Amino acid sequence: MYIAAENVIGDADGVRLENLSEPQTGCLHDYQLTPEDMKLLQTADVFIVNGGGIENFLTDVAKACPNLTIINASQGLDLIEDNAHAWMSVSAYETQVQTIADGLSGADPERSSAYQNGAEAYLEKLDGLKKRQEKLKQEISGQSVILFHEAYAYVAEDYGLQVNYLLDLDEERQVSAGEVSDVLSAVRKGHVKYILAEELYGKSMGDTIRKESDAKVLYLDPLNRGTYEKDSYINGMKKNMEILEEAFYAKDH
Repeated sequence: MYIAAENVIGDADGVRLENLSEPQTGCLHDYQLTPEDMKLLQTADVFIVNGGGIENFLTDVAKACPNLTIINASQGLDLIEDNAHAWMSVSAYETQVQTIADGLSGADPERSSAYQNGAEAYLEKLDGLKKRQEKLKQEISGQSVILFHEAYAYVAEDYGLQVNYLLDLDEERQVSAGEVSDVLSAVRKGHVKYILAEELYGKSMGDTIRKESDAKVLYLDPLNRGTYEKDSYINGMKKNMEILEEAFYAKDH
């Protein structure tokens, strides 16, 4: 959301953009607001959030800062079963970018043209990703995959992949022997060749599955950590595409 806002705001004068959390925090499912966070929010006019339930502290923010405009970037999106990781779909992320631009324009009409111009320029770059994505989709659509992170449900949807099994792994997730057996069973019965996982939390499980089956584990970036460069989302998505292209093209060609 910070990267989207950074591109939308561009060089607009008189706008201060700050990130509430550190860029290495990851998803904010269990994030607890600090006193410093609340002080920062009380200096803000607008609070841009991903929405979809990730920021479970929003009720507290609304009570503490009644004059704060909250822009919910997921508003109007058709989320996958309350899965808020919509930014992993390029099309959904484009909608989020436009929602942020529209929200900022409404909150700050004086700079509306700057926000809309920033969004337009960024969306043009994102369209390049979609074109590359569409080419790969034509090759791999319909193939079965297993997911070790719910964020990749949007990746599967974008590429037309069939999700055979989902095991959502995070820092607090303890995988049972029964779940390992279930994954292996899904691999064999579904003839699954690829598993999409996040290396940070999925490496141990990925190593286990690779030892016990022929499935290949593809470690993708869920883009919930990173740097503040304007093109960091695009660069992260390109790397994910390269991983998918290398794996699927190697099989098909």
